[in-house]
Amino acid sequence: MTNLPLSPADFEAALRAKGAYYHIHHPYHVAMYEGRATREQIQGWVANRFYYQVNIPLKDAAILANCPDREIRREWIQRLLDHDGAPGEDGGIEAWLRLGQAVGLDPDQLRSQELVLPGVRFAVDAYVNFARRANWQEAASSSLTELFAPQIHQSRLDSWPQHYPWIDPAGYEYFRTRLGQARRDVEHGLAITLQHYTTYEGQQRMLEILQFKLDILWSMLDAMSMAYELNRPPYHSVTGQRVWHKGIAL
Repeated sequence: MTNLPLSPADFEAALRAKGAYYHIHHPYHVAMYEGRATREQIQGWVANRFYYQVNIPLKDAAILANCPDREIRREWIQRLLDHDGAPGEDGGIEAWLRLGQAVGLDPDQLRSQELVLPGVRFAVDAYVNFARRANWQEAASSSLTELFAPQIHQSRLDSWPQHYPWIDPAGYEYFRTRLGQARRDVEHGLAITLQHYTTYEGQQRMLEILQFKLDILWSMLDAMSMAYELNRPPYHSVTGQRVWHKGIAL
């Protein structure tokens, strides 16, 4: 018996239902939202998420490289500019560096990626490698965690100034900017997804791809929780030094 595909409305509803597993619900993020995070925990989050930020353009470049559709490329390339910036115009990476400064981190230390935990690095690298190897529609659709992004950015803008007055408000520029960008990107990514996945099997695969991306975001916070909440960073039982690798080109 052949399973019938979901209608576009039901498929979109199934995608949105995955928001129950978005990392806004991770205990680490909940602690930051509720004002229970320490300075070190916030700094650790900013430093490790920077690795995610600098890899987003690599993910989007891989999608562009694999996409033969000129019109799709023309629209998708805006994501690269959003993060990398343009001549005379800063992008999201510079905004994140300013967030780092706002929480007391040195920009050069952020750029060095010396604080990036192996678990975070492995998760982000898995995402970029997926984008390089998958077909462009699957890689593009994996970005659909953006469905839930405006809520998480708004939650930080609502709670952090109240709970963490030591953070320079200028650092919140990234979150404010992404509110509009994420909503725009969702419209495009969702249109691609609903148009491409029209069979039951394809729709189920797409739900697994979205879960894969959710797993990446959750696993990043698991690694940070071990290091900054439980005080069990890699090799904690044998050394207090950050001996883990700082990135190997593959």
